[in-house]
Amino acid sequence: MRPTNSEFAPFYAGYVSLVPEPQVLPILEHQPEEIADLFGSVPAARETFRYEPGKWSIREMLRHIVDAERVFGFRAFCFSRGEQQALPGFDQDVYIANGAAHSRQLRELIDEFTLVRTGNLRVLNVLSDEDWARTGTASGHPVSVRALGYIMAGHVRHHCKMLRERYFSDPQVRTRN
Repeated sequence: MRPTNSEFAPFYAGYVSLVPEPQVLPILEHQPEEIADLFGSVPAARETFRYEPGKWSIREMLRHIVDAERVFGFRAFCFSRGEQQALPGFDQDVYIANGAAHSRQLRELIDEFTLVRTGNLRVLNVLSDEDWARTGTASGHPVSVRALGYIMAGHVRHHCKMLRERYFSDPQVRTRN
């Protein structure tokens, strides 16, 4: 069942809208393969490519996807267990500045995403309908576990779309496959 607009902050509406499917778990289960295929097609020499000065490199984008997966998954875990304490937001730019993306190969980041998503799926796959409906507060806004699942899936779709449109427009970026 899709979340209603009252289950997440307006900021996340774009991510949720990218997942029109009525069931989110199949999307979440398939995305590690999509990430591996898409980011795995980037030649090693182009992993630090930026489509514009000041924008994240391809490695930094994937580092961000992994970081957000951790944060959203932790929130879903906490709220599914009935946590009532508000959870903090996260500053994506600070995380990138301290995430050492350029000290890692893209393949390592792909593997890390797969591991983090697999861990999150272990939690999400056993939730009851009641667990999915639970809510908590994150970044100062109420959010349901159900909405977090859609946010996770939509966030990945958003960045995959960005990679295709803005980074792969350079013919040297995607030369594998």
